[in-house]
Amino acid sequence: MSEGRLTHVGEDGQARMVDVGAKQPTERVALARARLRMSAASALAVSQGSGPKGEVLAVARLAGIQAAKQTSQLIPLAHPLALTFVDVSAAVDAAEGRVELQAEVRTFARTGVEMEAMTACAVAALTVYDMVKGLERGVAIEEIVLLEKHGGRGDYVREPAPASPPQAHGPTATHLGAALITVSNSKSQAPELDESGPQLVTLAAQLGAEVLGREAIPDDQAQIEARLLHWCAAEGCSLILTSGGTGVAPSDVTPEATAAVIEREIGGLAEAMRAASRPHTAHWMLSRGLAGVRGSTLIVNLPGSPRSIAQIAPALLAALPHAVALIGTPQPR
Repeated sequence: MSEGRLTHVGEDGQARMVDVGAKQPTERVALARARLRMSAASALAVSQGSGPKGEVLAVARLAGIQAAKQTSQLIPLAHPLALTFVDVSAAVDAAEGRVELQAEVRTFARTGVEMEAMTACAVAALTVYDMVKGLERGVAIEEIVLLEKHGGRGDYVREPAPASPPQAHGPTATHLGAALITVSNSKSQAPELDESGPQLVTLAAQLGAEVLGREAIPDDQAQIEARLLHWCAAEGCSLILTSGGTGVAPSDVTPEATAAVIEREIGGLAEAMRAASRPHTAHWMLSRGLAGVRGSTLIVNLPGSPRSIAQIAPALLAALPHAVALIGTPQPR
């Protein structure tokens, strides 16, 4: 709203298109999310591309991209925009029966792309329903929400909803006690300026984890190793999330410290994080973050950018609790 009045309603009470001609073009970015709920069997079919209509997520992604470009033809008062980037990503938690779609839309224009991002999510979600209805008619589209918008008169970031702890599936449910470590010379001197730490807190909440400790430490390999060992051994954390120090600068030593501590590497997690970053940054291949196991603790290196952590999070929500449960499952002798 503007001054307590709907911007799409004129003085005469009639609907109108807002005149944005006097505004200066700026870069506009919007991220939106859709969530669907279905049976575990249907979600597994979506994940594996084994449903009656084939590869669900690939078609849904393309449908969402196409829909974003057609928004002005679908939403009567939306402005036609020349979009510079559209991407739709997907994550599936088969055990929970949940499919999550996230759209990112960019332009350089006089008005924002929130409607384009949400339209992309809406059509992608409807496409998932269309392709799964042969298996299950009761699929529910639970939400379509704007996550972020940047550019124009102001930015917006949606506050995360309180997360419910994940339910037990497969291996016995394991308590997720997490330590969160920001690795940064500057942020260790001024923790109040740490922006990636709060994003790690948000990710921990989405995972249903209890945060046992949070700290900011400098880019020093010996100190990083010491703190990882402390949270593994002395505190018995089941999960350690680090942010920062994963690039190619000489000071970026988080992967080296992690490699010295872990006993087994989980290469797939690192590959999934880089793949999730690829649509959002041309430098995705420069991330050297690792993931691995020491004892019964899972250690995961995330980038230092809060936005990158948020973009990667959907790819981790199903995998991390399952991995922790497997790591903590007693093995037969």
